[in-house]
Amino acid sequence: MREKFYRFMQGRYGNDQFNRFLMTLSLIVLGLSVIWKPQLCLAAVILLGWAYYRMFSRKVYTRAVENQRYLEIKEKVLIRLRREKRQLEQRKEYHIYKCPGCGQKVRIPRGKGKVEVRCPKCAHTFVKKS
Repeated sequence: MREKFYRFMQGRYGNDQFNRFLMTLSLIVLGLSVIWKPQLCLAAVILLGWAYYRMFSRKVYTRAVENQRYLEIKEKVLIRLRREKRQLEQRKEYHIYKCPGCGQKVRIPRGKGKVEVRCPKCAHTFVKKS
């Protein structure tokens, strides 16, 4: 039986990270359909069908390009989340303002009263509370 499956999968794309994402998303949507709206069950089945279509596809290059695109988008989202997390951590000790001249973010320490801030990018000065 195992040999038959190996022969069947030869030349097919198989599983990748985008497929794992689609399957996980289909399980989440299926769980939400049980709790919230039963119509979401159809969306879960479509997502699962899409994942299986990709897995058994013989268009290996096309599926690899799709996976690469998914990985690029995922990396952009992760970079953005890390940046937001770092800013939230810094808010305890610093105020973060945008320069009115160029939009550059400027960080000043908290508890210093009114401070004249000079933008490192455009040298514009402005006064802010710290």
